[in-house]
Amino acid sequence: MALNHLSLSLQFGAFPDAALHRAALPRHSVTRWIRHALAQDAEITVRIVGAEEGQTLNRDYRQKDYATNVLTFDYTQEPLVTADLVLCAPVVEREAKENKKTLQAHYAHLLVHGTLHAQGYDHETGEQDAQTMEALEVKLLAGLGFDNPYQ
Repeated sequence: MALNHLSLSLQFGAFPDAALHRAALPRHSVTRWIRHALAQDAEITVRIVGAEEGQTLNRDYRQKDYATNVLTFDYTQEPLVTADLVLCAPVVEREAKENKKTLQAHYAHLLVHGTLHAQGYDHETGEQDAQTMEALEVKLLAGLGFDNPYQ
């Protein structure tokens, strides 16, 4: 995908080990990862949260009472992608360790994943859609220098 204009707001909630997550997410890297996954201009807010805020948002908006790795709130796709991406730091950190990935590599994957959701991709609508989205993620991450996150 092409480089597009991105208006980015990068926010960090108050939670234990926030400094570790800030260090893994320098603004220039977050901007690069998201822009790489965009097919058009966008205004995106990325918020890194603790377990309590992550669980509350997932419960209130998806009726799932647990913290998940990334939530995408997509508002518009035309003429501009507008979305909020909320990543739950403790979940991201746990998954990175379990999958023997760096924290930065896992964040890059989840930001690409969330950015694709913001543009209408959905892996929960069927096997074909899931395969299409996964293949695009692998391609985009390779272009950013990251290994296939599904291996």
